[in-house]
Amino acid sequence: MSFTAEQTITGNVHSIESFGSVDGPGVRFIVFMQGCRMRCEFCHNPDTWKIKDPKARQRTAEDVLNEALHYKSYWGKKGGITVSGGEPLLQIDFLIDLFKKAKEQGIHTTLDTCGQPFTRKEPFFSKFNELMEYTDLVLFDIKQIDDQKHKELTKHGNSNILEMANYLSEINKPVWIRHVLVPYRSDYDEFLIRLDTFIKSLKNVDKVEVLPYHVMGKYKWEKLGLDYPLEGINPPTDDRVENAKKLLHIEDYKGYLSR
Repeated sequence: MSFTAEQTITGNVHSIESFGSVDGPGVRFIVFMQGCRMRCEFCHNPDTWKIKDPKARQRTAEDVLNEALHYKSYWGKKGGITVSGGEPLLQIDFLIDLFKKAKEQGIHTTLDTCGQPFTRKEPFFSKFNELMEYTDLVLFDIKQIDDQKHKELTKHGNSNILEMANYLSEINKPVWIRHVLVPYRSDYDEFLIRLDTFIKSLKNVDKVEVLPYHVMGKYKWEKLGLDYPLEGINPPTDDRVENAKKLLHIEDYKGYLSR
């Protein structure tokens, strides 16, 4: 994010997907932001990690919104814009500008985040609250419920992430909880039961999704010259995925957004 003499806000955009179908309700125009501090072992977009990457594009909210509006006729009643990453909260000024302008156009807005930048310290917290005024739905990734295992999996703890989840519950912001199921990392009944207990403590969860780990992004690690940390670990079997869905009681969460 940067400013010109005219105070124009720009965002560092990695890429765009015009017809997304899995990152929020309906058909979505998805903006993938550049930059993430997490180093998830299962990440399928390691090319979004660098905060500053010359391959990414500096774009204004107007520029992105004008492109999105070309596809509005395909969104129907449920679709809209999703901003993902990378980690979009690292560019919160751009998010505020984009979502505010999107709401002026009557567009449904969704934020896809892991919550790692969250803090109640200023100036972030005030900006976060402003962003929530223009955000209809948060897709919230909880990588691991155990703090130590979260550090091993992502190189960061999860205390502020869980605090963000609690805060979203306090302000009653609709949330879809997403959990990547990784064998030998998060696919243990003990952790799934603890995650289920935590999710049940929240009052704003509209949907819970179990996302099976996959290796489709492995080639990106190799292309970047990075050692793939989950070498030899296969995606979870169907029975383990079903086990996770049962332990997380996903059938209990069928709110208005998921219908």
